[in-house]
Amino acid sequence: MKDILKRAGMVDYKPVITPVSSAKITDDVAVPSADPTQYRSLAGALQYLTVASLDLSYDVNLFCQHMHAATTTDWASLKRVLPYVKGTLNLGLRISRSTSMDIHAYSASDWAGDPNDCKSTSGFVVFLGSNLISWVCRKQRTVARSSTEAEYKGLDDVSAEVTWLVSLLHEIVISLASPPRLCCDNLGATYLCANPVFHACTKHIEIEYHFVHDEVAKKELEVQFIPTKDQLVDIFTKSLSSLRFNSLRDKLNVFASQPCA
Repeated sequence: MKDILKRAGMVDYKPVITPVSSAKITDDVAVPSADPTQYRSLAGALQYLTVASLDLSYDVNLFCQHMHAATTTDWASLKRVLPYVKGTLNLGLRISRSTSMDIHAYSASDWAGDPNDCKSTSGFVVFLGSNLISWVCRKQRTVARSSTEAEYKGLDDVSAEVTWLVSLLHEIVISLASPPRLCCDNLGATYLCANPVFHACTKHIEIEYHFVHDEVAKKELEVQFIPTKDQLVDIFTKSLSSLRFNSLRDKLNVFASQPCA
């Protein structure tokens, strides 16, 4: 993190408490960046940083979408995130002993959130007991025709990840007491996972996205609705207030490191 700040010439900048770059980046003002190589270098470095700093995932996802033709707006947005990096040098993902071995996950999508191509951004987090073990923020490959479709596609992604994790646990002889639980704040997507009648209205959705429905039918997964206020994945899909951002970051077990005794 210190090396990234040094390369950007921002070691002495005043730190901020949230990444403030989360305004939508558009292609309306296409003024090429004066140094696109530096933009790509820093955006790539931040991408590696998200392996541990999951709170940067949404912003870095936006930056990496513009690597091929970075503009001055992109560069300004990237530089607005670096002071947040400066202020979070001591933050990390906390892993602790858990009494539970249940898998539960949260999935969310920002329908048509990209103003340039109207594609949605999806994200998910997966917990093993009380520990966060997997997370993703990515733009969907196709345009969703409704918020339900966008959320359904996001559920398909997390169901594939959870299925792989269950298989991994079985290989090391760890059995789950109950099926993994997927939490979604969209009622339409929740119903679509369980009720095949709805498929008559969703024939346009690619076949691959109905994987989650098959897993629910086999009782390998459970999908349940949660209120939006309990949705943890909003930190991966949209701009948030500082209060909401910091609250979700804490719930995802990102805390300041404790000094050794």
